[in-house]
Amino acid sequence: MKQPPYSKQSLSEVHGSVQTQNKKGFWRKLLAFSGPAYLISVGYMDPGNWATDIAGGSQFGYSLIWVLLMSNLMALLLQSLSARLGIVRGMDLAQVSRESYPPVVNICLYILAEIAIAACDLAEVLGMAIGLQLLFGLPLLTGVGISVADTLLLLFLQKFGVRKIESLILGLVFIIGLAFLAEMFFVKPLIADIAKGFIPSIPNHAALYIAIGIIGATVMPHNLYLHSALVQTRKLDNGEKGIRSAIKYNLIDSSIALNVAFFVNAAILVLAASTFFKNGLFQVADIQDAHQFLAPLIGNKWAPTLFAIALIAAGQSSTITGTLAGQVVMEGYLNLRIQPWLRRLLTRLMAVIPAFLTIYLMGEQVTGKLLIFSQVILSLQLGFAIVPLIHFVSDKTKMGVFAIGKIIKILAWLCAALIILLNINLVYSEITEKMTQAGNPIGTSILVFIASAGLLSLLLYIIFRPFFPKKRLHKKSPIPHGFVNHFDHMKHHSYQKIAVAIDFSKMDILNMEHAIAQGGKNAEYLLIHVVETAGAQIFGSDIEDHETESDRKNMQQYADMLLQKGYRTSFILGFGNPKSSISNIVNESKADLLVMGAHGHKGFKDIIFGTTVDAVRHRVQVPVFIVKTND
Repeated sequence: MKQPPYSKQSLSEVHGSVQTQNKKGFWRKLLAFSGPAYLISVGYMDPGNWATDIAGGSQFGYSLIWVLLMSNLMALLLQSLSARLGIVRGMDLAQVSRESYPPVVNICLYILAEIAIAACDLAEVLGMAIGLQLLFGLPLLTGVGISVADTLLLLFLQKFGVRKIESLILGLVFIIGLAFLAEMFFVKPLIADIAKGFIPSIPNHAALYIAIGIIGATVMPHNLYLHSALVQTRKLDNGEKGIRSAIKYNLIDSSIALNVAFFVNAAILVLAASTFFKNGLFQVADIQDAHQFLAPLIGNKWAPTLFAIALIAAGQSSTITGTLAGQVVMEGYLNLRIQPWLRRLLTRLMAVIPAFLTIYLMGEQVTGKLLIFSQVILSLQLGFAIVPLIHFVSDKTKMGVFAIGKIIKILAWLCAALIILLNINLVYSEITEKMTQAGNPIGTSILVFIASAGLLSLLLYIIFRPFFPKKRLHKKSPIPHGFVNHFDHMKHHSYQKIAVAIDFSKMDILNMEHAIAQGGKNAEYLLIHVVETAGAQIFGSDIEDHETESDRKNMQQYADMLLQKGYRTSFILGFGNPKSSISNIVNESKADLLVMGAHGHKGFKDIIFGTTVDAVRHRVQVPVFIVKTND
């Protein structure tokens, strides 16, 4: 199935950047496809998982290991469907949703996806802050503030390509896995006791809350969006054989990576059960408490240090994938592409601000509950990502021969039904409990009822939408840059009045050469120069100093030279800020083209000297011709 000709690739910076064609042999082929699932897997072992695993192990021993195993199998099935969608359709889950649903529904799904990403990022912020506190004794609020700085991490890594990002993530996963392998060696759990934990049981309502948190921490909504985009970083053979091969190797990649994640999660739960539950410490839900008790209970001073190092590695690896997921969701749903640093900063602030306020107002002791709550929020969003995904990969008109079969479809719907029913039960129980505690039960009940009814209506809509006749919707592009236009009836534009920015540098002659090339002798040329002295900033056109007089004479010489060559020319002096002065002169003079020279600096110098070209081109109503010297 080929990508629609009008669509823009997901994660376009790295789309198709890894070569998989012409790879001979099973291992070479697997190595070429390996990577995306490891980026996904770190989301399954982030600090949010630690909180739910520690709480589950300390309160209920090994009895919830079966929930981890079930969650891992569900994750493997759903992530494989996400990868299949990206490989076959050449579009990510957000893009396909935008193509399939009305705008109102897409906006709602986008908001829910952003909430899920913010909840995930909240866990990463807290995990990073806790890890720094455990290793270096920093206050949690300081750690939360430091976590803002890692907004630059992904921007730095993207310069080196997706393979380098995958290598870094694999290294961090290796550190996490090695740390917990050592922890297992220290605690020496009994295999027979662990085996009993694989027998399904839910001891009480508190266990149900933890179990749903484990599911939410394991099967993450944003990972479903991200996986469908990451598989497109591989350059594939577009034939049926090539697509089948890609699906097979991505399934193997997912199986290996997610089993590593299962080992880490199981190791955390076993560690909590073997130390805290075994010693009667049933209420250890905070990561800080777990770290504090490890050394005396295990009898090894390295145990808490390895625990803290693994925590920081988990937080940092998860923050990279969270950033990428945010990019995929925003571009896919909103048809909006913003600067990566701004996207990352917005995502991080949505997590930092609640974390900072909660810790500041309620103290550091609430971080464990906050982490578990973030994972329950993730679980509540799952249905809104899983249901569309199952519908899309079941659609034979779009997926062709790669649509999933009946057995996979039944299993996928069972996963969705289990998650949705567990969440409905949890929401009902929580609402009932909160209503009895609320000071204004009637007002609170109305608000809760409206929110619950709205979410239930949205869920029912996306579940049953494919079974009803589809109205012909106005088709919008599912990508940031729109449809391809046809050039059948192009108009010829002739410029009558061309404005040229002058700064008395070597750029002046280049600017005029390019301006004349556009207008010839039929156009009128308006030379613009801005006086930027301190006096000009204050007094504007009323200033009469030496520089103003000198600039006026120089502009008159330029105009006279061009008039002698047969070009109709005039000039205007602006005063003060070049960005506003040039823009105002161009707009007021009714010029139909502006020619400017590039400033010749970038990066840090932009902050110091400013970016006149960028500011002006957004303020004027005419095309801007930017000239750049080769020097």
